[in-house]
Amino acid sequence: MVRATLDDVARIAGVSRATASRALTGSGPASESAQRKVRAAADELGFSPNQAARALASNRANAVALVIPETNLLVLGDPFLGGVITGASEAFRDTDYQLILVIVRPGDEPTKAYRLLQSSVDGAIIASHHLTGLLELQMERHAAPLVYVGRPLSVESAMYVDVDNVRVGYLAAQRLLERGARRIACLAGPEDMTPVRDRLAGWIEALSEAGDAPGPVAHVPFTSQDGAEAMRRLLEQDPSIDAVFAQSDLLAVGAVRVLQGTGRVVGRDVLVVGVDDSDLARNTVPQLTSVTNPSSELARRASQMLLRVLEDGAVTAEPEIIEPQIVCRESA
Repeated sequence: MVRATLDDVARIAGVSRATASRALTGSGPASESAQRKVRAAADELGFSPNQAARALASNRANAVALVIPETNLLVLGDPFLGGVITGASEAFRDTDYQLILVIVRPGDEPTKAYRLLQSSVDGAIIASHHLTGLLELQMERHAAPLVYVGRPLSVESAMYVDVDNVRVGYLAAQRLLERGARRIACLAGPEDMTPVRDRLAGWIEALSEAGDAPGPVAHVPFTSQDGAEAMRRLLEQDPSIDAVFAQSDLLAVGAVRVLQGTGRVVGRDVLVVGVDDSDLARNTVPQLTSVTNPSSELARRASQMLLRVLEDGAVTAEPEIIEPQIVCRESA
């Protein structure tokens, strides 16, 4: 006699496999209607919750990966990435899936990480995507579904959640122009990242509309130390800089430290706008004007998108774009 499977229960009940598992084991949320249908189907087939656990163990990893291809220092120190980890963790907390954090430093051979992702997860979320990343290139050939936090340039028909980063750059430049700035420098992130390119495009668009030429640009990693070193170089190159668009709050903090060290009063002599609207923006002296980039919300939505694919069998999902806002404080 053929033993019934969890898939058989889900098919008869008209629900996803994961929903059937939750209804039988009580390991996660399931509507009362779904629970009634699943229990009725299980009774009809003579299927028990213990069978469900065995079926899950044999057919699914019940794990998803959050992949961050950055240095350990940046993962631990960047408020944006901290928010991504928090958002994804919260999204999967009440599900059957274990969230696995995978960190691969840029330039490292990602063979070990890729083997893990091939065999031990049902899907993955990739945050802080680099066009030149070896792991990302390998993952794009992986059969498991991938969802990106941030729009990837190199993947056609990718599933992703993002902020309108062109609008981010536009809002930052617009605010600085409104405050009277005319020589606006830009502390940008790495050139191989899509948000960096989009924010630059928005910055240039706003300046062009105002009839102003872009100021000097420096591409550096998203750390406060790199922001400080880049700010020093830009001031040596052009002491007439009267405003700075920093593409993250970390870069902005480094810039503020250097500007203050030269005797300039930030918010009066030179204006600064950051991105992320993190706790740093509220705790820096002076407080930073910053454009929102809600990392926890982005990760939460990316997690929900992946869950819809895993649980409902959707082949793909439409991208979700969040509209940014500028939060004005003392620095601009």
